[in-house]
Amino acid sequence: MSFEHTVLLDAPIDEVFAWHERRGALLRLLPPWQPMRAVREASSIADGHAILGLPGGLRWRAQHLVDEYDPPHRFVDERISDGIATLPALLSGPWRHEHVFTEESATTTRLTDRVHTAVPGTLLRSTFRYRHRQLADDLASHTSARAAGLAPSVVAVSGASGMVGSQLCAFLTTGGHRVIRLVRHDPRSRDERRWDPDAPAADLLDGVDAVIHLAGAPIAGRFTDRHRAAVRDSRVGPTRRLADAAVGATDGPTVFISASAIGFYGHERPDETLDESAASGDDFLADVVRSWEEATAPAAQGGLRTVQVRTGIVQSPRGGTLQIQRPLFTAGLGGRLGSGKQVLSWIDLDDLVDVYHRALYDADLSGPVNATAPEPVTGTEYAKTLASVLRRPALLPTPALGPRLILGDQGARELALADQRAVPAALADRGHRFRRGSLEACLRHQLGRMH
Repeated sequence: MSFEHTVLLDAPIDEVFAWHERRGALLRLLPPWQPMRAVREASSIADGHAILGLPGGLRWRAQHLVDEYDPPHRFVDERISDGIATLPALLSGPWRHEHVFTEESATTTRLTDRVHTAVPGTLLRSTFRYRHRQLADDLASHTSARAAGLAPSVVAVSGASGMVGSQLCAFLTTGGHRVIRLVRHDPRSRDERRWDPDAPAADLLDGVDAVIHLAGAPIAGRFTDRHRAAVRDSRVGPTRRLADAAVGATDGPTVFISASAIGFYGHERPDETLDESAASGDDFLADVVRSWEEATAPAAQGGLRTVQVRTGIVQSPRGGTLQIQRPLFTAGLGGRLGSGKQVLSWIDLDDLVDVYHRALYDADLSGPVNATAPEPVTGTEYAKTLASVLRRPALLPTPALGPRLILGDQGARELALADQRAVPAALADRGHRFRRGSLEACLRHQLGRMH
């Protein structure tokens, strides 16, 4: 039995093929709703092998076939047995995946994925729709960046292993950039550098074109004294010291981009539209975010273009609120949170990646930037949309007591029940294009429920 899916891409054949050869391609193409993760990427699509992790410690190993490697027209991988952990996956029968690239014109390429398997095509269609849309969108983003003058760059990234960082690094490397991951452990490759947040090495950022600083302790959690200290201490001091290191580097960066959050505006801003000029709030998270952004000052004072990315509620089943709510809604147990009147300023994970990407090359983008979709929704609208995408009812509201039991009064108030209508005014002024500006389009893509 064979399954075939094809897409026409607005990119030259050499560029499309090269994208697949680079590190990060597997991670960018792996559907986020599926219970698998990339354990190991193939070192080469000519003869390397990739390993995917499945639930229960099981493994899926794909071997690339050197005899079938024909750049830039074709490469092939097959699932193989490699120990006990890979045996259960073989019960679904053989799996041979042919990737065929056809030059339609000097600027367009047809990609055909042909899978020889016993798995019914109806079970594969959503996966390949996701893969092809993801590829087309990534190529378009890189094309726009090159047109704006972005050359292959060396980008240092802290927090590279997190949900956002892992996708951002994969996006950058498939686009031809070199990513230097700032890690706490001893470096395992030439693309890692050991970073001590309390005392960065003087040469940490030598030879780097840009810094993207994502690291920080998770904000979600019960707001105890210890948790609040971890949230603050993992952000303010390390950011200031990294900014100092960027300014003092030899042949160092010209751009310093730091994560931030719409928590800057405070948790209760009913009936207000919050663009980047709006005043800060006065609660705990607002104070932390304000100090976090102020900690980037050494970079700006040292002449680096400095951007603070105020991120909304990131949508991905890999983490965050969607990871928590998806199983509840799938089971038919979902509903609005609290009153449902609070406004949620959200953003698709890939759109957030694009915001960081734009911050690298848009010379007119500096200071705070709201990384939120152009269409915020109320809590009730969010629940109805998620339920509709999953084809489930949304009849069981969660009272405010629920998040208070988990997060405490302060955590529930400032996180789960926050009311913030943050709009991406700075991006709109730059004519920025969102991949998925509506919540329904975002959830359908992220959950594999595309029409």
